[in-house]
Amino acid sequence: MTRIAVIDKDKCNPEKCGWLCYRLCPINKTGKNCIIKDKKPIIDEKLCTGCGICQNRCPFNAITIVNLPEQLDKPIHRYGRNGFALYNLPIPIPGKIVGIIGKNGIGKTTAINILSGLIEPNLGKEKAEFNEIIKYFKGSEMQKFLEDLKKGNIKTSYKPQMVDSISRTYSGNIIDLLRKITNDDKKINEIAIQLEIKDILNNDIKHISGGELQRVAIAATALKEANLYIFDEPTSHLDVKQRINVAKFIRGIAEKGNSVVVVEHDLIILDYMTDIIHIMYGKPSVYGVVSLPRAVRTGINTYLSGYLKQENIRFR
Repeated sequence: MTRIAVIDKDKCNPEKCGWLCYRLCPINKTGKNCIIKDKKPIIDEKLCTGCGICQNRCPFNAITIVNLPEQLDKPIHRYGRNGFALYNLPIPIPGKIVGIIGKNGIGKTTAINILSGLIEPNLGKEKAEFNEIIKYFKGSEMQKFLEDLKKGNIKTSYKPQMVDSISRTYSGNIIDLLRKITNDDKKINEIAIQLEIKDILNNDIKHISGGELQRVAIAATALKEANLYIFDEPTSHLDVKQRINVAKFIRGIAEKGNSVVVVEHDLIILDYMTDIIHIMYGKPSVYGVVSLPRAVRTGINTYLSGYLKQENIRFR
């Protein structure tokens, strides 16, 4: 059985516990090196039997051992040995809005960072050649997307989840910020009217509310010339009316033939906004899996039921 072992390096303190996991491991007692001593322990997942002794006896709760579904083999990306692993990727579709839903810590941000080119997937190794990654997806829609990404045909505009970082890194009026993206004042005004931020364009960005900052971030993302737009939590800090307005605005971006990917926790807005949905499941901070695409209503009902019929996986 395939299994994954993750060690929280921040919690792990072998000096205080005296390498308890190393000493208790039954495989180590046979003379094999299932748990290896380094600065922090390293667990060999191929030798690990999943007995759970190290996980249950660790005084700092730093070790997690999980048996994976049988169909999971090679991760798309892994944050080093005994680190978080991501399996599969959502597929952007021109002219459509692809929604992603799942728990926090399940790899949603990692997935969209790969799509945007901010992270180069490593297939669970120290480094993987991009041609190897493309070969992994041979015959799928993702193969063409990755080929276009490599050729530079994919231009991405990405709105991150934490919009408050904008006010920490930028000072000045909102209009000046937007003019750094485009000199087209007519386009800025059109988007400002649509997102109801025209009256605050001359305000200092440090003196606006969270909802206003969210809409400024969406405006900045939309103003950038791109063909793949990614919005991570675009409706947080917004009231119901503003959420619907933002959903209509983002749908307008897709209707121009662009690919749009949205990470969203509001199921009603997700139903209203998106065309298809990927469900992400797994264990937070350990591993995450991107499901096959589903029709919106079917996907939401599947998420609420906690059972993926096609994959035969119960995730809740």
